[in-house]
Amino acid sequence: MTKRGDSRGDTIESLFQISSEIVSDKYLNEILRFIVNITARMMKSKICSILLLDEKKRELYIVATQSLSEEYINKPNLKVGEGISGIAIKNKSVIMSPDVRSDKRFKYPEIARKENFVSMISVPISIKGRPVGVVNSYTPKKHKHTKKETTLLQTIANQAGLVIENSKLMEEINSTKQLLEIRKSVERAKGILMRDLAISEDEAYKIIQRKSMDTCRPMKEIAEAVILTYEIKK
Repeated sequence: MTKRGDSRGDTIESLFQISSEIVSDKYLNEILRFIVNITARMMKSKICSILLLDEKKRELYIVATQSLSEEYINKPNLKVGEGISGIAIKNKSVIMSPDVRSDKRFKYPEIARKENFVSMISVPISIKGRPVGVVNSYTPKKHKHTKKETTLLQTIANQAGLVIENSKLMEEINSTKQLLEIRKSVERAKGILMRDLAISEDEAYKIIQRKSMDTCRPMKEIAEAVILTYEIKK
């Protein structure tokens, strides 16, 4: 029998593992899969999943789960306000169901019966107060989630939010770096063309742009080709 102290120690260790993953250089989906696996173990879940919000479509879609059920993984996306998860993200609040098989809010009772999961808790994931997804945990038996379990899932949801925020920041940084690199290459190529062809800056830019369109290649590649040709001729 596991002692209470040991259980607390396991929880702290698991949360530490999640925290370590947050600062790693792994891809977003890989870290979220790690989080659902750890969460399923801590919560003794039949299924644990993370759903993210597609802001344009206003839909929740599964991005990570430890479930092997193809029916569960491939079930249709949920609209915001639809189903237990959709209600959780719309209301920005924790939603529980003691038995999803008979809960009219739950959209897929037939999958629950087939995959043998019963109780559910859905916890919103937020970034600076803006909901971006949910963490769901399902139990194989009827279960009333305790305050301790709810707090644990909220902690995990907060950490998942940090992972998503960090990932978006890195995307923005990489995108900015890429734009700066493109700009530098194009500016240098324009200078070469202006000097060699005795043309204006606008004309030089149009040559690079037109060549890019004609060859279906990025402007950065065309600019680098101009620079390489110039360096070979030197």
